[in-house]
Amino acid sequence: MQQALDTRLARPMFLALLAEGFCRAERIDEGQRAVAEGLMYAEQIAEGGYVAELYRVGGELARRAGDTATAEDLLRRALVRAGGQQARSLELRAATGLATLLAASGRTAEAREVLAPVYAWFTEGFDTADLVAARTTLDALGG
Repeated sequence: MQQALDTRLARPMFLALLAEGFCRAERIDEGQRAVAEGLMYAEQIAEGGYVAELYRVGGELARRAGDTATAEDLLRRALVRAGGQQARSLELRAATGLATLLAASGRTAEAREVLAPVYAWFTEGFDTADLVAARTTLDALGG
């Protein structure tokens, strides 16, 4: 049925959403498996549209698992990937996550440098969850 509807391209997105749910439920291992499956599947079908979000969620899962080096690497990958695709909302999510991680390790100026320019691209929608989170993060960073 899925193939008949050609929804194979949506599978990485659904796996990213599943991983996000696992992350919020603190089910880290299951979330990491969903991210790994999503990245593998996206590579197999050469579909990169949701890879940035998979990297971002993977970074958040790694952060919650206490692996800050992997978290930073994945969040930076998400930021670069989303930026290259001009996927501004995904880039904002990645920048907010990376800024939060950097700030937690005392790298406040670097955190502002990551998030402020991405936030500045937006001219509307400031009541959306992602922009509220980014603004809250910037305010906490003194920017």
